[in-house]
Amino acid sequence: MTPVNRGKGLWVTPDDFVSFGEARSLSAEIATRSRSIDYLGLSNVLPNPDPVLKRLGRDIKVYRELRSDAHVGGCIRRRKAAVKAMEWGLDRGQAKSRVAKSIEDIFADLPIDRIIGEMLDAALYGYQPLEIMWGKVGRYLVPVDVIAKPADWFQFDPANQLRFRVRGSTEGEVLPPRKFLVAAQDATYDNPYGFPDLSMVFWPTTFKKGGLKFWVTFTEKYGSAFVIGKQPRGTTSAETEKFADQLEAMIQDAVAVIPDDSSVEIKEAAGKAASSEVYERLLHFCRSEVSIALLGQNQTTEASANKASATAGLEVTREIRDGDAALIAEPLNQLIRWICDLNFDGADRPSFSLWEQEEVDQVQAQRDKTLVEAGARLTPAYFMRAYSLQDGDLVMTDPPAEAPADPAFAEGRDEPHDQVALDQAMRAFDQEGFGDAEAALLAPLVELVKGGATPDELLGALAGTYPDMDATGLQRQLARALFVADLWGRLSAAREAGR
Repeated sequence: MTPVNRGKGLWVTPDDFVSFGEARSLSAEIATRSRSIDYLGLSNVLPNPDPVLKRLGRDIKVYRELRSDAHVGGCIRRRKAAVKAMEWGLDRGQAKSRVAKSIEDIFADLPIDRIIGEMLDAALYGYQPLEIMWGKVGRYLVPVDVIAKPADWFQFDPANQLRFRVRGSTEGEVLPPRKFLVAAQDATYDNPYGFPDLSMVFWPTTFKKGGLKFWVTFTEKYGSAFVIGKQPRGTTSAETEKFADQLEAMIQDAVAVIPDDSSVEIKEAAGKAASSEVYERLLHFCRSEVSIALLGQNQTTEASANKASATAGLEVTREIRDGDAALIAEPLNQLIRWICDLNFDGADRPSFSLWEQEEVDQVQAQRDKTLVEAGARLTPAYFMRAYSLQDGDLVMTDPPAEAPADPAFAEGRDEPHDQVALDQAMRAFDQEGFGDAEAALLAPLVELVKGGATPDELLGALAGTYPDMDATGLQRQLARALFVADLWGRLSAAREAGR
């Protein structure tokens, strides 16, 4: 069969041939903003598509004002604290020890806690630019600091590249490579600005402030009693206004002076409590919406929450925390990549990660202790898996040699009576005790010490006092001990001779 001449190209499979012209069309980008009907292309500025900001005609500064709200600020602080409480470190992977140690030393010199806190603003505003301050340390070019800059100072161009908004320029300034990191939440090609979580709490917080204002006005109006003044017909307007001022002062001071032909009636604001609940329900709803948007649960604002629902709410919060941790790890790994490109010729590099410090299961630990005491032997692999230990954390030692059940020699197992008798005799010594005999022996010497004798006087009087010491009890104890020891030696010798 004569092969068909298909021109210049490449056989990707035995049956599929791709010409070079077709290959170029596959690698080229077709759907671009410059060719799209939705993009006008009047400038090199890509506007932020956030619907709240477009509706207000403002930038993300409006979101920064929301942080002054007590509930919003508390939720932000709690969300950041959840990530900062996580452990962080470097996974060496395939990197050489020299590279991994250098990256570890560089990160040890950086204020990681502050950098993480600043990066977490990306979840609030959608994106957070950070400027890298490079410096020469030894023979390496390393970041000596990473500083977060206000997000409203920056914008994106149609190529999704970050630009700095400078004075006198609407298009912004192109930034040099390896100078800025960008932490972004859910950034896409259509929206490189990311998704700001504060956009979800803007309207609930705004309505809450309005509802709180009306609630305060309602409380001032109906929280106190009504004072009704009565005047006879024909009273002039000037007298009526003067009387009203007196009643107003009466509410403040509880004292008023009125004509004898006028009267004052005080009525309680009954039946208005139900109306005030409308504002209270509005405030609780707005607080609940803010908690759901920032924490993923509203158990802290719902009075009907129970332990089961609160536990479920914490699980959702943990997932949001893990998402924030991934948002932090991505730009820091980009920083590690740039460090390796500048100093180690793009060698294999370690990776930055955050994880939760797991608590030791007390029930499992007690169970393992019981098993070991019962005679079970747990392997090092089990300990490392069950308690999240690392290589080198666990040093296994040989178990102590088991003592024989009978402490006597093997040849004496049939005749243990000698050992039993010896043990009984020694226990008898302990019952009578050497302590009483020694106390009786030293009693005269103790009396000299209590009398205030100096060490020299004590030594001088010791020779004269010795005849008065009662050593009878001590001598009796020592005689019995020697007798038992001699008897045990004779029996042992006789048994050895008989064998």
